[in-house]
Amino acid sequence: MPTRSVARKGARPLVPPALAATPSPVAKEPIGTVKVFDFFAGCGGASCGFREAGMEIAFALDWDSDAADTYSANFPSTMLVQDDIRNVSADDIYTLVDDCRPGFVLFCGCAPCQPFSQQNTIHPDDDDRVHLLSHFTEFVQRCLPDVVFLENVPGLQSFSDRLGPFGDFVCALEADGYHVDHRPIRLMRYGIPQTRRRLVLLASRHGPIELPARTNGPGTPKECYETVREWIGDLPRIEAGEQHSSMPNHQAARLSPRNLERIRSTPEGGGHASWPEHLKLECHARTSGYTDVYGRMHWDRPASALTTRCISYSNGRYGHPEQDRAISIREAACLQTFPRDFAFRGSSVAMARQIGNAVPVRLASIMGRHITSHLRRNLRQETDK
Repeated sequence: MPTRSVARKGARPLVPPALAATPSPVAKEPIGTVKVFDFFAGCGGASCGFREAGMEIAFALDWDSDAADTYSANFPSTMLVQDDIRNVSADDIYTLVDDCRPGFVLFCGCAPCQPFSQQNTIHPDDDDRVHLLSHFTEFVQRCLPDVVFLENVPGLQSFSDRLGPFGDFVCALEADGYHVDHRPIRLMRYGIPQTRRRLVLLASRHGPIELPARTNGPGTPKECYETVREWIGDLPRIEAGEQHSSMPNHQAARLSPRNLERIRSTPEGGGHASWPEHLKLECHARTSGYTDVYGRMHWDRPASALTTRCISYSNGRYGHPEQDRAISIREAACLQTFPRDFAFRGSSVAMARQIGNAVPVRLASIMGRHITSHLRRNLRQETDK
């Protein structure tokens, strides 16, 4: 794994003061290969999609050791720094970006979404992860990349009645001359087999930019949404607690005898409402919520949102449509549109966390191609002036 020293805050910057005061110029060279700096990279979902789109992954940063092991296994030539973003100097990031000039640079900043999720039990004022986006903002302001991509939960946009970290981020971008577009999107409308909603932002220093047009659903080139069957229907059968002998990461969690009885009593697309009385839980009788827990997926619909517990039968609609088990690690990765040769590292719990936290690969691939087209189009316009 390539390594390079990245100074902690308070250390002597690697960039001379005179140079540090000069912002990076807007790239004017032929577009070539866009260089990606992936902050909060996780296991590499965004990097994988941008690589599919023809970009070069120049730098990645993440603090999680399991995610870093997965990332380095799949991106052996990328410089990976395993550290907290709060320990990294903006001047050192500037130095790395300056090494990529002339040319186009993309910053990807998909900060941890848990502080802004509806499932978060920690009050935002007490969660230090809320301020991670402000550290990414410092890097953007210092380095002025050509394009910025951000993906997070829609709650990032509205978790506070104050301006909040997202509003501050957008204001900072606009103050530095970026054109910004952002909105919540439904993943299934971009060819990803999930109903999950995400907030996506694109910002460019090269003229107005909009999010790409939807690819799936009514009024699009493909009117049908991608389904669970299309993405995992051909994977070999395994039992609960089994790991397939030849397909990497195709392993399913064990189920207790009681949960095996429960899933056997659940039809495709069904849930705990179909169980006989002796299998039901008291909490399900007391509330109309929790309709997805202990549920099976539908074969011919998109999956529900995959979370960090996406291989746990009791934590969502993660039961296989017909086999008596929860979906495997490989199946969860497929539903996040990872290629089947993408190798995950760590315990089962760690791999599920990486997959649930990842940017869907296809989303990043679509955004990457859209960004490249935007840069080519606007470079021609800038050259003609």
